[in-house]
Amino acid sequence: MKEPTSKPMVALVIDDEIQLRRLLRLNLEGAGYRVFEASSGQEGLAEAAQRRPDLVMLDLGLPDMDGVTVLKRLREWSRVPVIVLSVRDREADKIAALDNGADDYVTKPFSTGELLARLRTAQRHVQPAAENSIFHSGNLEVDLVKRVVTLKKAEIKLTATEYALLRLFVQHAGKVLTQKHIMREVWGPNYEGQTHYLRVYMSHLREKLEADPAKPDLFITEPGIGYRLVVKGEG
Repeated sequence: MKEPTSKPMVALVIDDEIQLRRLLRLNLEGAGYRVFEASSGQEGLAEAAQRRPDLVMLDLGLPDMDGVTVLKRLREWSRVPVIVLSVRDREADKIAALDNGADDYVTKPFSTGELLARLRTAQRHVQPAAENSIFHSGNLEVDLVKRVVTLKKAEIKLTATEYALLRLFVQHAGKVLTQKHIMREVWGPNYEGQTHYLRVYMSHLREKLEADPAKPDLFITEPGIGYRLVVKGEG
């Protein structure tokens, strides 16, 4: 009886150097991966959203945006293992990539054997989690890839800080977030005690996204603790 064949692992290569993409495709396909390519950061993010790869290889020197920016955007909604491939060998570049969610950092040029070993290691360490780049709660929809927020199908314009606050709630939907945690994640560790900023921006979000800002049923205040984003069925 024929053994069922397992689904091949999907790899996404984001690099503007066509020769390197060809080399990686050749070696990855030889190792059993299904390979997709992107030559820019924006294309790479779109491919990641569409293909849902099992791993990503990311160059830092992309034509449209820095690779660390791509990494930050990707980490807003995905925990896919990311291996940075770069000619940059400064410690500061490595620290920036690793601090922003890279699983490993490989300096070009590299040996194929070492790279494949690092990919296997990154995949062993990943914790599987259900990923969804589009969040719904009632009439609210948040597309984390496109960074588009809609309410009753109409797009809602948010400032950068308002969006960062909303994104944090979406990433922890249904959970209570303390004021200290929110301040640290959105404004930084030096602002943990300045909760008046949070009150102002929570008011902004409620004005823009609640049916009745005076009686919020989406962004709930947990007295003395913080706030919680309610996950509701379609409104």
